[in-house]
Amino acid sequence: MTGTTTITVTGDVGYDITIGRGILDMVGAALAPSVRKVLVVHPPTLTAAAGELRERLMNDGAREVLLAEIPDAEQGKRIEVAAFCWQVMGKADFTRTDAVVGFGGGAVTDLAGFVAATWLRGVQVVQVPTTVLGMVDAAVGGKTGVNTAEGKNLVGAFWAPRAVICDLDLLATLSPNEALAGFAEVVKAGFIWYPEILDLIEADPVAVVDPTSETFRRCIELAIEMKARVVGEDFREGSLREVLNYGHTLGHAIEHTERYRWRHGAAISVGMMFAAELSRLAGRLSDAQAQRHRDILEMLGLPTSYRGGAWPTLLASMQRDKKSRGGMLRFIVLDDIARPTVLQAPDESLLFAAYQEIAG
Repeated sequence: MTGTTTITVTGDVGYDITIGRGILDMVGAALAPSVRKVLVVHPPTLTAAAGELRERLMNDGAREVLLAEIPDAEQGKRIEVAAFCWQVMGKADFTRTDAVVGFGGGAVTDLAGFVAATWLRGVQVVQVPTTVLGMVDAAVGGKTGVNTAEGKNLVGAFWAPRAVICDLDLLATLSPNEALAGFAEVVKAGFIWYPEILDLIEADPVAVVDPTSETFRRCIELAIEMKARVVGEDFREGSLREVLNYGHTLGHAIEHTERYRWRHGAAISVGMMFAAELSRLAGRLSDAQAQRHRDILEMLGLPTSYRGGAWPTLLASMQRDKKSRGGMLRFIVLDDIARPTVLQAPDESLLFAAYQEIAG
């Protein structure tokens, strides 16, 4: 497949997501003509690439472009890091007509979006995700935020990007483990929305995680399309968007327990396996489809278990998580593949039984 694919998020805060190869020149075109100053937020690993992007943006509109290097991964999603970015923007006299570009993985785009949402009560942001996770999840949807000692993403804002540019060539340098961890969110899209993804994995588990293959691109586009459709209907997670939390309630608790040393995708993989077992024990999902979860995740080399003695800590973390509403835990479960629903306030004995199915 050549050329670009454009997926549009509809609604009052609509925008385009462009997918292709060698398309970084589209970043400058995505910015409004009124933009005179741009802050490119990036991790240390992309310092050279961010410099090249800066040159592109300066040549495409005579703009002043500043770089803000932030810590890698979840260490960058702290209020102190956001304050650093605000300081850079303040010293450079950024106005409401200026912009932020998030250039990095999901943590970078989350932080960049939060900085854009809060500077002068909101300036435009263009997201340029450079990881699988960033492309299919974090950069799409307008959720921004930072972590606190009490949990992940508890402080944030809904702020739609002006555009999202997914240049698949940026994935070429990812380590296999990095690409695989991000692919967990693609698998999630298969379980809750597009079973074609699951079929593609089962047909060729090597090709689906090869960033140069057309099978990989197809899976990425399906996952992005799924999220775009959900976000277009429910931008602020009032109803439908909650299905995207499949595997995330336990997954976020694992991340918090591990102090974010686990990759997001690894934690979500275990979270999905837990959600599948919870669905099965609640009488909603068949034994065969729960087993399909385990087979697919392990086929890709993703984890499906977590240490048994951690349950009390994980339960306490889940009860603090933002998905606990009105003091009641809520889990996205499946009635079947591609049929997600909400299980509200399940008995703790049921949760414990489901956890025993994944306890390692």
